[in-house]
Amino acid sequence: MKRWIVLVLAGLIGHGAAAAADAGVASDGDFPPKASPEAMVYRGNIVYSNYCVLCHGVKADGMGRAAKIYNPKPSNLAMSDKNVQYKELIIRQGGAALARSKFMPPWNDELTNEQVSDVVGFLESLKTAAR
Repeated sequence: MKRWIVLVLAGLIGHGAAAAADAGVASDGDFPPKASPEAMVYRGNIVYSNYCVLCHGVKADGMGRAAKIYNPKPSNLAMSDKNVQYKELIIRQGGAALARSKFMPPWNDELTNEQVSDVVGFLESLKTAAR
């Protein structure tokens, strides 16, 4: 009886994997290598979507849903002329620490070093895409 259950479960698992592949669900082989710029941008987009989009907007243009309640308005990150080091600093330390908006929170205690680098990589990719 136990053998029969194991066989049924193995069949279901195999069927589920095949169905996922047929449905276009990505497997590990479909993602770029972890250290690649493409992976950084992909992960950075996820971080941006979870932490930044409410204020800075879907297009990173400073027009997020919460932007209307802030003065000064959130920065247009898609058109930012700030360098990578500055972006990392303001993400880590917040706006007030750099004499910018007090509404930009410091994310140093919330985001890992990799997440900060990834979101900066994502923002840099927006500049490249705009060219």
